[in-house]
Amino acid sequence: MLHITMIGCGAIGLGVLELLEHDPQLRIDHVIVSPGSEAAVRQRLARFKHPPEVLGELPAKARPDLLLECAGHRALEQHVLPALERGIACLIVSVGALSQVGLVERLEAAAERGNTRIELLPGAIGGIDALSAAKVGGLDSVSYTGRKPALAWRNTPGEQACDLERISEATVIFQGSAREAARLYPKNANVAATLSLAGLGLDRTQVTLIADPNSDENVHQFEARGAFGGFELNLRGKPLAANPKTSALTVYSVIRALGNHAHGISI
Repeated sequence: MLHITMIGCGAIGLGVLELLEHDPQLRIDHVIVSPGSEAAVRQRLARFKHPPEVLGELPAKARPDLLLECAGHRALEQHVLPALERGIACLIVSVGALSQVGLVERLEAAAERGNTRIELLPGAIGGIDALSAAKVGGLDSVSYTGRKPALAWRNTPGEQACDLERISEATVIFQGSAREAARLYPKNANVAATLSLAGLGLDRTQVTLIADPNSDENVHQFEARGAFGGFELNLRGKPLAANPKTSALTVYSVIRALGNHAHGISI
């Protein structure tokens, strides 16, 4: 059995716990949450048959097989970096955080010192294997367009780009580099950051973000061209009911990654 500690217990974390509840090869033993929220999270988890222990930080002597980050960008500084130094392998969902200058290098150095590794999860997007393979032969261009229901962009700079409550047609709320997209829309632009890290980098990947009042899906489109040829991907994902900013496929991506660590065959 693979023993896992999970950072965060929001919509993604709860979705992961629900899907793993009856998996005999994977167990989330601990959930790390923000100090002060432990009691509320324990109450939320009481419905599970074997709820994980809720903690404010990873105990000094704890050595889970994997640390799974589902908490957001600050968790990388607070929990992932120290865990890597201690030799604990980490899976990261909040890939957009890696747009912060120098953070990739700090994580990589911590993993090297701890003789362990970091795995960046593709989350809501597919085709990452093909894109990273194409990078070997040489990429010329990668462009990404993210389209979400208008109200999924609430509490983001998209509110300054247009009136999200009143627009009647699809409206571009951002155009620029993946680095800038991930900085301005950290909870919405993990896909752009993931594509960048697999391909041409944060500064050479072009991003367009769209608020669409007529859509009930999160639509991800990207196009890559290079020495290998070219390909386009169009993925229409249903948002999580508990959080429209996040595609349900993100939760399934986590389950797939954990299964690849626990099961005899990975794909």
